[in-house]
Formats: sequence, C-alpha cells, structure tokens
Amino acid sequence: MVNIRNIGRYCKVDKNGYILKEANFKHVTKEFAPLIEEVTKTYHSHIGNNLHSLYIRGSIPRGLGIEGVADLDTIAITKQNPEHLSLEWVEDAEDRINFKFDYINGVELSFYHIEEVLEKTSFSIIPFMIKTHSLCIYGEDIANQLPKYKADYTLANEHLIRLSGQLQRAKDDLKDNDDAEDILDCCVWIMKIIVRAGLALVLTKENLYTRDLYPAYSLFSKYYPEKEPDMRQALQFAIAPTTDTEILLHFLQLFGKWLKKESDVWLQKYNPNKEFKLRL
Repeated sequence: MVNIRNIGRYCKVDKNGYILKEANFKHVTKEFAPLIEEVTKTYHSHIGNNLHSLYIRGSIPRGLGIEGVADLDTIAITKQNPEHLSLEWVEDAEDRINFKFDYINGVELSFYHIEEVLEKTSFSIIPFMIKTHSLCIYGEDIANQLPKYKADYTLANEHLIRLSGQLQRAKDDLKDNDDAEDILDCCVWIMKIIVRAGLALVLTKENLYTRDLYPAYSLFSKYYPEKEPDMRQALQFAIAPTTDTEILLHFLQLFGKWLKKESDVWLQKYNPNKEFKLRL
C-alpha cells in the first residue's frame, strides 16, 4: 500500500473570498527552467504567430514540484480557432519532451481560442485556471481581463456536472483493455476526478478549494467519514495507479455509483436544470 503524504493546501483568498493566485516565477525552481524553455520553443516553432500567450499550471509554478512526481500542464491561447490549426505534431512533441526531461511525470500540451477564453458571463474551467492557478510564460497575460472567482457552487458544479460521463468513459476505456500504459493513464485521470468531485460535494460547507489531492480527500472525509476508506483508495490509485482493470472496474462500479448518486442530489439542489456552465 502506498504511503500517503499530507502534501498540498487550500487556495488562499482575499478579504472578499476571491481566490488568489499562487503561481509565480519566484516559485519555479531552477531544475524546471530548461523544461519550460523547451515547451515554449516547441509551441512557438509549430504555431508561431498564432500563439497569443502560453501558461503553465500545477505544482511547478507554485513551488511544490517534486522531481519524478510533478507533471507539467500547459495552456496555449491561440489567435485562431485550434480547430483550424494543424496539430498532428502534438503527440510526438509530448513524447519527445517526456523522454528528454525524465524527471517529470509527463507534459500536456493544450489549445484554446482567445475568444472562447475571454467569455466572462458564466463559469468556465480554462478562464478559471488561468485566473487562479496559472503562470504566463509567454505573450500577453490575460488574467486581469478575466472575472474573479470564489470557492462556491459555480466552481463545485464544474466537477459534478460532468462526473457521470467521466465515470462511464473510464469504464469504457478500461473494459477489455490490455495496454498497460493506457490503463495507468486512465487510472490516474479518473481517480483525480473522483477525489476532486468528493471535494466539490462539500465545497460550499466551508468555501474551501484546492487542486491538491490530499486536502481534497481530507475535507471530503470530514463530512463523509463512513466513506473515508473509499476516498483514501481513490487517492492511492491516483498516486500509485494499478493495471488491474478488474479491481478498477469493481471500484468504479461501487464507489463510483455512490458518488454519482450523491452528485445527483447536489445537482438537484444547486443546478436542477443541469447547466454545464453556471452564470457567475
């Protein structure tokens, strides 16, 4: 059984309850500088003038990056709709960067149109991530053009409205799958979703939010102590994934079913019309 460490923290907020950004260049330790430079060059060499700005998010810009554990999630804001860009190079670029910088757990390249990101009337996860969790490493930082966000039901909804579909997708991906790497990726992906959905269920009780897994697990367990062992298992799977699809499918069938039921109760209270993006 993996040793779970109490790592991470809840987002800091200002006096009005708005989430404050912790990502800052001063937190990026020197070992990650060559990686960030490589990622920037990769984006620019492939999409050039269509690159409006580039962000990194996660543990590295918060000074919590651990070699061998940290991954690097990136957000590219493009001037042209990504649907009209040639992106067949992305997978090979990710593989190349992952191989070159073996002290990270993976890098993800992603693309969003500037017009879509500047939508300000309803909650959307990418503007939220840019405003509260991301560091601009290239181009014009648009964070100041985005609305402020609180740890409230509009944020919790983001994690719960999509949960049913995500659980089903994970089951479909795992069933009859014999690709070990694909199974591990799916395991980490869905277990992170489960832990954060658990936090979303209780988010409005204390208006606390985090992307970090341990404090998310901890707050959920405070209000659902009888389900603490299940959420601890999800946390363990997220940290140390397994390739045993039978075990994973059994867990998703039991705890996933319970979590979906609880999320449905939450949605009936806070979002009975099942809107994907609630108005801010």
